[in-house]
Amino acid sequence: MTAPRIFRSFEEAASGFAPCSLTIGNFDGVHIGHRELMQRTVIHAHQLGVKPSVLTFHPHPTTIVHPERAPRLLTTPEERCILMAAEGIEQVLILPFTRELSQIEPEAFFRDVLCGLLGAKVITVGYNFRFGHGQSGEAHQLAGLAAEAGVAIDVVPLLRLRGVTVSSSEIRRLLAAGEVGKAARLLQRPYSLTGEVVPGAGRGARLTVPTLNLETHSLDDSLRALPKDGVYITRTTCLSTGRQWDSITNSGRRPTFEGRHLTIETFLLTPFDGERPASIRLEFLHRIRDERRFESAEALRAQILRDVAQATTFFRRARRLGIVAAAPF
Repeated sequence: MTAPRIFRSFEEAASGFAPCSLTIGNFDGVHIGHRELMQRTVIHAHQLGVKPSVLTFHPHPTTIVHPERAPRLLTTPEERCILMAAEGIEQVLILPFTRELSQIEPEAFFRDVLCGLLGAKVITVGYNFRFGHGQSGEAHQLAGLAAEAGVAIDVVPLLRLRGVTVSSSEIRRLLAAGEVGKAARLLQRPYSLTGEVVPGAGRGARLTVPTLNLETHSLDDSLRALPKDGVYITRTTCLSTGRQWDSITNSGRRPTFEGRHLTIETFLLTPFDGERPASIRLEFLHRIRDERRFESAEALRAQILRDVAQATTFFRRARRLGIVAAAPF
């Protein structure tokens, strides 16, 4: 898989982006619905002999227009680009979203940006696509503008899976409820978090079990979506070597030790040999239980060992059925 070429401004896009087959959106999570748009974009590109391309935005437009309603994000821009490349996208314009950009009227955005700057020959969008000042432009308006300009338009219906409309908002809701398995179905991969391993308080090695502690300040600073506090069956990957371990992870406040701040602590079912991983990716596979306060460290350790036994059974059954799929990072 070749990484897509990334453009980060109008000025960069002016050199080499056009002509293209284009899909437009935030694409947070790059879920199964987003993938449908990208797969169609690639098909159209091959038919026309142009580059399959994505126009996306960072930060999320709501962060600028309605910061009090800004969502927690499922992916970083870099993760999104990797996922897009897996669908055959060759180039991505990550446009800095500003208040000035939000003021552009739909007609001018179509004429000057989509056609003029990016050279879109065919545009693929979802049925609920909105664009331009105040999100006043809709998919049917885009279709009208495209018809006048001789640009092909492909409006894709909303995707439903098991009776649920697939959306980034629905995935965030599932994560907040701890339903990581259902979220994985909409994403077509386990939800994951990536970060540095940082020193903990040392209680695990002394009192319960040794853990890898994911650095959490950057997750808060970047408004990353987090699964509901609790204990999860996870898979841990060392980013520098690609080595993977079956694991269990506690995401929460450590009430047994009067904790106040979020910690994400992971116990590897098979101990690592060699150097301690400096950075890891955690894939959340299944929720075991709520986080709760225990009478003592010994009682907590006993519960962790029961959690380990449950996780071991989970991985054994999953591998027998061939259903443990990795994230494509």
